[in-house]
Parts: sequence; structure tokens; C-alpha cells
Amino acid sequence: MPPPPPLLDPGPERTAQAFDGALGDSELVVARTALTQGRWQATRSLLLRTGDDWDRRGHRITVLAREPYTAAWARDWLHAEPGSADASVLLALSLVRRSLRGRQDPGGSRAACRTAAALAPADPTPWLGLLLLEHAGPEADRIFTEVLRRHPDHHHAHHLMVARLAERQPESGPDPRHEVYDFADRAADHAPADSPLAVLPVVAHTERYRALAAVGRAPADSTASAHWVGPRARRVLRTAFHWWLEWEHDDHPRRHVDLNFLAHATSCAGRAAEAAALFRRIGRHATPAPWSYPDLDPCAAFRTARARALGTPVALASRQNPF
Repeated sequence: MPPPPPLLDPGPERTAQAFDGALGDSELVVARTALTQGRWQATRSLLLRTGDDWDRRGHRITVLAREPYTAAWARDWLHAEPGSADASVLLALSLVRRSLRGRQDPGGSRAACRTAAALAPADPTPWLGLLLLEHAGPEADRIFTEVLRRHPDHHHAHHLMVARLAERQPESGPDPRHEVYDFADRAADHAPADSPLAVLPVVAHTERYRALAAVGRAPADSTASAHWVGPRARRVLRTAFHWWLEWEHDDHPRRHVDLNFLAHATSCAGRAAEAAALFRRIGRHATPAPWSYPDLDPCAAFRTARARALGTPVALASRQNPF
């Protein structure tokens, strides 16, 4: 089975155009615009300001890495500043993106990530790049351990591991003891009380649905699936929604990823009031995953679910807030 669609790359170009990976980070948008014009100095300043806020650094670099000519501009930056750790990791992640789209030898991308890791030993971002290239297995586990050594609550890396683990043994069906649930529960339990990893059990439940639906072990129509109304689903949704009410971090760089997973899950479970609150909080910051699960047009799926939760006709909701 091929690896799941990576969170770095939302899929076809038309989908990428409909969703803004910056997720409301205005500083990132400014730097990205300058980078598309070959002005890497804005990116240099952005990453310098970001410092060792590892989740924010990872988010910003992976978004910048999606631009078609980032690798070329990162090489220009390295030519001007040989040995720059920031330029090196930006180049590495841009090559990873190319590899994920089949336009770059993964071996060269892995080598670039290891070069970046050597230049910035404390930075988990080069290891995030390596993790993006790996399917679940011993090597992915080892790389994930390297990420955790540098940032134990790394948001993106935990999401990637959940997506990988969820695809194991789909033939076993909706097994509540599947290893992805244990992984997500342990991560949430061991994280600080205010950590967004509290939402990870919902992400695990959603990724497992994707894996089951892909092999016909769950309905393609998520709203018709019993996957969302069982005891585990009710427990993890209740816990995650209450965590959001108490602890939501407006400043977390990937908070809208969690909001979209929560909105999707509450929509599938028929919890309209909770879904409506989440959709209002999401605003224009929809994300391709999980609305594309199992094989849907994410734009249409998001708009339909939002309109249903808010009690608004789909056409009117799309005109008011097309995101």
C-alpha cells in the first residue's frame, strides 16, 4: 500500500490553489510572496525571528517549501551565506516536497536533510523532512524518536506518525484496540495539559476511517459510517472538544489543522452544535485533510458539512465564505 498523502503536500494543483497552507500566518504570507519573486532575505528574517519555536518553524518551512522555485532560491541563499542552517533546511524540505511529487530522487532529499541536521543539531525540522519520506516501519520509528529528542510535543510529526500507523492492517476492520489508538492515547496522556496533542486521538480515529474506507471496510460516505458513533468515538470527541473549549491556543501555528479534524469528526457524528462552533472558529482556514477522506473533493465536502452545521444552503454559504 502506498504511503498516505503527506501533510506537506495537499495533492493536485487545483486543490493546493483552493487552500492556503499558511493558515493565517501573515508574516509567513509576506515572506512567501517575496520568496516567489526571488527575494529570500524576507525568509531569512522570518526564520531568524521564529527562533526555536519548533512547531512554528516547521510549519513555516514546510509552507515555504511548497513553492515551485524554493529550491533554486534556497541555493542562491546558500551561495551568498555558505553554511547557513536556515537556508540548508529550507533547501532540504523543498527537495522533500519535490520527491513526494515524484520530481526528485528521494536519496538526494534524504542527504540534504542530513546535511541540514548536521548544521542545526537541535532543530527537529530536518528530521521532519526525513519522516515525510518514510512509511511506517523501523526507520520511521527511529526518525520519529530523533524528532522527539528535540521537541517531545512536535505537532506535525505526531500527525504524520498517526497517518502512517492508521494504515496498518486495514483488513482487521474497526478494531478499537488498533495500535494507532494506543499511540495517540499515550501521546495525549503524556503531553502537558495545554498541549494540542490532546486532539490526537480524534486525528487517529479519522485517519483510521480513511484507511478502512480505502479498502471498503467503512462506507465512503463518512456521515453514514458507524465509525463515528461508537463508544470510542464518543469518548475521544467529548474529551477533545472540552479541551478545545478550555485550552485552545490562538497562537499555535497549526491550530487550524486540529480545528478542521474536530469539525470533520463532529460533523460525521451528527453533533451539529459543536460542529457549528468549530466552523465559525475555522473561518477561511480550511485544510484539505480530512475533508478529502476517503476520496472526496475537499472543497465541496467542507462547504457541504459547514452548510449543514450552520443550517445554511450550500450555495449561499459558499458565496458568503468560500474560504
